[in-house]
Amino acid sequence: MAEQIVPWWKRLYFRAAARKPLDQILREGNKTQMKRALGRIDLIAIGIGAIVGTGIFVLTGIAAAENAGPAVIVSFLIAGVVSGLSAFSYSEMASMVPISGSAYTYTYATMGELLGWIIGWDLILEYLVGAATVAVGWSAYVVTFFKDVFSVEFTRKTTQAPVLWDNDALAFKVNHGAYINLPAIFVTLLVTTLLVFGIKQATWVNRVVVVVKLVVILLFIFGACKYVDRSNYTPFVPPREGNSFGVKGVFKGTQRVFFAYIGFDAVSTAAQEAKDPQKDLPWGICASLAICTVLYIAVSTVLCGIASYKDLGVASPLTHALEFHDNTRWLRILIELGAICGLTSVILIMLLAQPRIFFAMARDGLFPRIFGRLHHRFKTPYVPTIVSGVVCAVLAGVLPVDILGDMTSVGTLLAFFLVNIGVIIMRYIHPEAQRGFTVPGGPFLIPIPGAAIALVILVLSDGPTIYRLFIWLAIGLLVYAVYGFRYSRVGNPEKWSEEDIAYFQDAGMLESDSEYPEKQSLESVRSKHTVTSVVEMPEPRHFDVSSGGPSSYSHTGVYELDSPYPVYHK
Repeated sequence: MAEQIVPWWKRLYFRAAARKPLDQILREGNKTQMKRALGRIDLIAIGIGAIVGTGIFVLTGIAAAENAGPAVIVSFLIAGVVSGLSAFSYSEMASMVPISGSAYTYTYATMGELLGWIIGWDLILEYLVGAATVAVGWSAYVVTFFKDVFSVEFTRKTTQAPVLWDNDALAFKVNHGAYINLPAIFVTLLVTTLLVFGIKQATWVNRVVVVVKLVVILLFIFGACKYVDRSNYTPFVPPREGNSFGVKGVFKGTQRVFFAYIGFDAVSTAAQEAKDPQKDLPWGICASLAICTVLYIAVSTVLCGIASYKDLGVASPLTHALEFHDNTRWLRILIELGAICGLTSVILIMLLAQPRIFFAMARDGLFPRIFGRLHHRFKTPYVPTIVSGVVCAVLAGVLPVDILGDMTSVGTLLAFFLVNIGVIIMRYIHPEAQRGFTVPGGPFLIPIPGAAIALVILVLSDGPTIYRLFIWLAIGLLVYAVYGFRYSRVGNPEKWSEEDIAYFQDAGMLESDSEYPEKQSLESVRSKHTVTSVVEMPEPRHFDVSSGGPSSYSHTGVYELDSPYPVYHK
């Protein structure tokens, strides 16, 4: 039997396509030392806490003024439908793989390590940059609140970013007289401190602020509707002007307000702290999204009716629109208070989600190991929480809200695309896996439109936003090549001893790592298959016979060129 050395490109492909086995993921997740303190109501509150925030209190006005005009109502509707399709896919994946890694873990288990890394790196845009976006909006409402209630005006020097984004010129410009956004930095560091001390304390605070902001939103809808002027809805779709308005502007508005819907997938990052993740995660995802979609459409309808869309391009559009009407001071104050509470909860959930992505990636060896340890007392991933908070504070202090929001939206769209595709793959490679929720209509009816629409909206993003996404992903690939590729647990098991895994202080990981399934010997495979050519792997490689592709468990392996399945040689 002829043997030959596998070409380097084929070894590289097998390595990049190595999947983390589902049974290993589930063992590690089920035996976590994180505190399972979250019930169904907590998860729904986390979803609402993350969703209702910048989308209503900040980006509604900006998307109307710069992209869609009054048709921003349609933008919210389209974004809600697309998010609903992806929410079904997230619900199935979260109920089948209830792990804190969210879309990163789902992609790792279905499409391999390289794409898993890409989406994990991409999620930094969604959560970390997203939290910075909300912090900037929080700062704007605090400034307005102090002005309306206490007649105190803060200086622009310490409450605005030093740069602005020119949507027409597609370029940055200097914001003269502004140096740093201190309120945004303050709230980011405050929330980070709270998250270090424990998940239960953080969710209690989240419940309180969610109730407050829901009450305030309902007050705006019913209190401001009497000021609606139907002439403000004309033209409903303004004629195109440069890069704004027209039909394309409606879709660009959709891409921008898509940021408002990212909260439902943040629910999945709390999987290892949920009491019954397989049943409660789908509830948390779908219920929170449905509630918030109705609120978004209602608020944008009232907002565009009480003021011209041309006047809404500010960071606090709800209160700004009410300033055009008499006897609205107390309503503005209540909205400002609700916005401050609401945006605080969004920052809290975003900064709760991001460290758990880092935490999952570190335990897979793709990030430095220090990111994968829990605090010995609070059982929280304290190192990634602190790092995420500090980086977020820096971004919030120096960048404007619109540029941050656009970057977050494209990151979210890419995650939605891959999760929808992941559902289809999982139906075929793991049809027997237990699912607490199944996407209705089979593996194609919902996931394919969800993936296609997310991709279309992503492509319609403006050039600089796409360029920034590719630059960010290129940086991520460089980091992966330098660190993740060399230290991955799936790709480099020989570099991970029991002492290395014990560093994470998690007995469940040690037990999981020792429970590898028995491998097939070359002789046993030869008795079942006709092998015309076998390739000897010169280095330890990983393949998963059961799933028909690269995975994590062999040592020296051989690969049948005439068979779709890798086999093992001990």
